Amino acid sequence: MMTDEQPTTQARVEQVMDLIRPSIQADGGDVDLVEVTDEGVVRVRFKGACIGCPSSSMTLKAGIERNLRQYVPEVTAVEAVD
Repeated sequence: MMTDEQPTTQARVEQVMDLIRPSIQADGGDVDLVEVTDEGVVRVRFKGACIGCPSSSMTLKAGIERNLRQYVPEVTAVEAVD
């Protein structure tokens, strides 16, 4: 077993999502990581107040995608799924 193994892309995405999640929860919503594709596309699912909220697309691009691309350079895009 290797001890100096780097965290996977998915694990690093989860860490960033954990930092973002409290702000989303403060507005009555939440977001779950669905998957990270081999192409670097992160798929998320909005929950709670985020469902149908007009600001959720802005939250997706300006908040989630911007942070993920900054801290996990392998991320190429973020998209919401139902």
